[in-house]
Amino acid sequence: MWRKALVAALLALAVGYFYGSPELPEQILQYISLPNFQTSSQNLNSQNSLERVISSAWEALITLPTRQWSRVAVGVNACVDVVVSGVSLLQALAVDPGIGQDHEVLHSKEDLKEAFIHYMGRGAAAERFFSDREAFQRIARAAAEYPNAKFYVGGNAALIAQKLATYPDLMVLLCGPVGPKLHEMLDEQIIVPPDSLQETDEFHLILEYKAGEKWGSTQAPQANRFIFSHDMSNGKMSSLETFVVSLEEFQPELVVLSGLHMMDGQGRELWEERLKEAVSAISDIRKDIPIHLELASMTDKDYMNSIMQEQVMPIVSSIGLNEQELLFLSQAGEGPHSEMEAWKGIPDVGRVSDILLWILEQHGRSEPSSEADLTRIHFHTLAYHILVTVDGYWGNQVAAVMAGARVACNQACGLQSVDVSKVELRAPLEFYSSHIEPREQLSLNPAEPVTVWRRGNVTFYFTPVLVCKRPLRTVGLGDAISAEGLLYSELLPQQPF
Repeated sequence: MWRKALVAALLALAVGYFYGSPELPEQILQYISLPNFQTSSQNLNSQNSLERVISSAWEALITLPTRQWSRVAVGVNACVDVVVSGVSLLQALAVDPGIGQDHEVLHSKEDLKEAFIHYMGRGAAAERFFSDREAFQRIARAAAEYPNAKFYVGGNAALIAQKLATYPDLMVLLCGPVGPKLHEMLDEQIIVPPDSLQETDEFHLILEYKAGEKWGSTQAPQANRFIFSHDMSNGKMSSLETFVVSLEEFQPELVVLSGLHMMDGQGRELWEERLKEAVSAISDIRKDIPIHLELASMTDKDYMNSIMQEQVMPIVSSIGLNEQELLFLSQAGEGPHSEMEAWKGIPDVGRVSDILLWILEQHGRSEPSSEADLTRIHFHTLAYHILVTVDGYWGNQVAAVMAGARVACNQACGLQSVDVSKVELRAPLEFYSSHIEPREQLSLNPAEPVTVWRRGNVTFYFTPVLVCKRPLRTVGLGDAISAEGLLYSELLPQQPF
């Protein structure tokens, strides 16, 4: 009798009857009957939720690799983030709500309003360049003076460095435009070369919105943020050469590179020449040092194609990206499912898998004869993460993908450990390995919450995220996910890059 009640309770609480599999109740019963996760029938409702099973599995199964990094160099975008409520700031700027419309570059308050509404209605993250320096400074001044404005370390490189610096045995080098305010906020363990220090800070404005928040006729389906700036130092990747020169003295075991997206929207004349210089500088990094590239929101398909096809992607070992960046990358390269305008709801696992495999086949080292270095991709979306690697190059990826999901949960909720009352499982319990035939039907075991499958010599590691019901902060989650995933990853020594 109690088993029937338990199945009904679990389905209603964690699955919501969305998955409709006739085998699902039996699967759940199998999970909770495992020895490590048994509990008394008196505490079934509180103790046996899928969220609790997954959280317990994380604690038991996430382990550091045998060989850990001791020196990591990170560059090259860094700034101060000014975080405010997007709706409140726009109201303070006397802007009325209206119809959303995307803009590749922002030129005015109206452009800002339209782009903000466009992405708020989708619950999607985005980042844009604001071309008018004086108008941006007026908006920035209003944001900084807003009563609830908060100042944080910003820029992908600085955020990744901050996360890495939480591990006391790890030496971290950060190169980027570091002004006095940012330098003051950085972890004291982070080494900043003197040539990276500058007299003034670069400020980025981050307009956040909550799940369900309304403005006019627009309602956000989930919490997220819209970022914009007039940042010429990061926009030209001015610290890149300093970064590469600093590596000679620092001697890192891993290099993490970000900031390429800051040149997006600034015109082909600027990015085409600067990208060649960037590739030349990156090529000077020793071949035995793996390079992770962290991508971010972009709108220029020609620019993305240059990064992807002949310039940057073939010379890095690993990349990190989210669902918007993944789909845009496929659209720019006319890859799988590029006809889609946007994801609808939780991205389909099969479609995501198709695009990830295509990236490694077209731009990575999925075949031994390839001259490309790319062998690892860390994909993250709100409900789940997928780590995909070419066989033989990376170790400890089961723990790495779980570690990334755990840090996303904890950081969003502002906690040091998982509180299952504040999170919910939104990932599918059953899914397909591909959207096209032949494909394999797969399922998630909450007690061992990494589903693994292979396509050729490429292995996929899928794990759910326990999504924070009321996130305190969404900025920097992707950077924390990639940093944590790298910390728990091990480069296998028998495969030189």
